[in-house]
Amino acid sequence: MESESKIRRLHFVQGYTIKALVRKTRLSRNTIRRVLRSEKAGCTYERVEQPKPKLGKYADTLASWLLEDSKLSRKERRTAARYHAQLQSEGYKGAYDSVQRYVKSWKAEKNGAKAAYVPLVFEPGDAYQFDWSEETVEIAGSVYKVKVAHFRLCNSRKFFVVAYFRESQEMLFDAHNKAFSFFGGLCKRGIYDNMKTAVTSILIGKERLFNRRFLALMDHYLLEPVACSPAAGWEKGQVENQVDNVRDWIFRPRLKFESIALLNAHLMQQCELIAQRRKHPDIKHKNISDVFRDEQASFRELPYPFEAYQEVNVRVSSTCLINYDRNRYSVDCAYANNTVCVRAYANRIVVYAEDKKIGEHPRQFGRDHTTFDPWHYVPLLERKPGALRNGAPFKDWALPKPILNVKDQLLKRKGGDRECVAVLVAMLEHGIEAVQVACELALADKTVSKDVILNSLSRLHQESQPQAIEIPIALKLSIEPTTDCTHYNSLLKEVSHVQQ
Repeated sequence: MESESKIRRLHFVQGYTIKALVRKTRLSRNTIRRVLRSEKAGCTYERVEQPKPKLGKYADTLASWLLEDSKLSRKERRTAARYHAQLQSEGYKGAYDSVQRYVKSWKAEKNGAKAAYVPLVFEPGDAYQFDWSEETVEIAGSVYKVKVAHFRLCNSRKFFVVAYFRESQEMLFDAHNKAFSFFGGLCKRGIYDNMKTAVTSILIGKERLFNRRFLALMDHYLLEPVACSPAAGWEKGQVENQVDNVRDWIFRPRLKFESIALLNAHLMQQCELIAQRRKHPDIKHKNISDVFRDEQASFRELPYPFEAYQEVNVRVSSTCLINYDRNRYSVDCAYANNTVCVRAYANRIVVYAEDKKIGEHPRQFGRDHTTFDPWHYVPLLERKPGALRNGAPFKDWALPKPILNVKDQLLKRKGGDRECVAVLVAMLEHGIEAVQVACELALADKTVSKDVILNSLSRLHQESQPQAIEIPIALKLSIEPTTDCTHYNSLLKEVSHVQQ
């Protein structure tokens, strides 16, 4: 710029010709003319339109790909590098920069002017933000897309994540219990999007009709639920950004664990480590953990955990099974063909009939799995003893080895089904330990039969002693009788039987 100013002064002030300027500055005539024609020194050339000699005939193809990807989720869209690789397979010989500039300009034209936002500030203990994300992990050798619940404290930026196989309401409740326990206290408000597990209807403005069960959760912890405006993710921008950050920090490369419980233990550990390692974005001289400890003083006390279940009524089939979430679970055979209540927790299924628990199983998350409890079918064996041989609930029944040995010997005999059923039914009355001891005795004596085992159980079973009766004072003897066995000795004396 200094040289250009000197050239302009020599020409316009001192009257130097272009030929004289060339001799004096040793610059080309074209350069001198360019400087003199410009309105001022320092002007730079700005290209109005970038030519695309090699991309030109591929521009329509690239535009169609961009339009297709714009309809997909952000995670499924291709990058500019991927577009470049695909165009090369189509015959494109140009550079990556041309493709990158085209993608950038296409997106800018489609999205229009960038939106502007107002920065938000939160007081300690004021609010947390919540969101879900989908991540790919490997559990027990199989690849799953798990749902990850994200919590973020708006003031300290401390975060918590936990993974589930579902994004259902009971998972939402369980995630809140674990998050509040992890933070060690409660904020005043929770900021959510309009997820169906929480919001039933979107009304005018910020008004929402929340799900009754979700309101029960909020009432239990005395929290104020706040729902964002539709398509306004910036209202909970902290947790929105956290989703991408946590994916890079924790879930890449792909995590591999033997169970989802081990995965969640790892996630909790990483939440602590990252909070200790990363600086707070606003308070630069402190890390997130230090600010979190200061914020904890503003938390409210944590009550007992919320009953995190979803409740539905189902009908028990004639095979004593209920169907929930595309899987089947057994219940007590006494309730076949009746309607029962299922409480679905994050990790188990509990079945009730008139407030009586009639079944409990670990929850299955695949499809078409059937979970049996053999004890639910044992009373039914008294009427259908033949079902013991091929009954699905009794396949691979994990009984003690002595009982299994007795079962194998009895089933080899004619009529052994009923004898074996009598032994198994006895476990309901006497307990599995007592029947195991009776079977061990029968095997040791090589007298395996129903009568021998039941007789042993009768001898092993100790009858409870009746309670002592209090005798009224009026009925008590003033002189208690004494026992003297010496009186029996008089019976040993010879007695004379002489006839008079």
